Amino acid sequence: MSLLVKICGLSTGETLETALDAGADMVGFVFFPPSPRHVSLELGRDLGRQAKRRALKVALTVDADDATLDNIMDALSPDILQLHGKESVARLRDIKQRFGRPVMKAVPVATAADLAVLPGYAEVADRILFDARAPKDATRPGGLGAAFDWRLLENLELKLPYMVSGGLDAHNVAEALRVTRAGGVDVSSGVESASGVKDPEMIKAFIRAARATQDASQELSVR
Repeated sequence: MSLLVKICGLSTGETLETALDAGADMVGFVFFPPSPRHVSLELGRDLGRQAKRRALKVALTVDADDATLDNIMDALSPDILQLHGKESVARLRDIKQRFGRPVMKAVPVATAADLAVLPGYAEVADRILFDARAPKDATRPGGLGAAFDWRLLENLELKLPYMVSGGLDAHNVAEALRVTRAGGVDVSSGVESASGVKDPEMIKAFIRAARATQDASQELSVR
């Protein structure tokens, strides 16, 4: 399968266009006011129109209620709902049934014990996103530029597709993929020049580095 590359936290037409032109498979938009990457419904609508069908549109939410999700669906019409809060398995099931979209559940990881939730989520979610667990005093669950110990996923047996995020950048994405054998990578702060400010050159460098890893693995498999 082809490696999926997701650029998350996009909030301007320029950086979205860069990600699309560089070949991002997924583009993520954050609907969570505490985040420096938060976009309004109006801006989300504009960015969604710009993305069209050039990449999968992902709406990132954190413990959002139905009314909030209704508004996001109307504005962005996302292809995937990324649930980045403490949503339960039952809540995932409710969201899938109500909104009819695939759901990607973010699972924060610090120790092996954090993986105990996987069997429950795997029954309902369409994809898992492993992210670094935020510090206890953090005001948001992701986009903090921290990596977790990727070796925790080395012997992972998960039939569900999964992606890795947290502290990734152009310099370490190859190692993250080598260790985790993930089918996709998700970057946000790792392609920023300042908090919430995406850098076009860093976006392009990250996608190049991720694709180079994929090309190298395919070459080895041919041999």
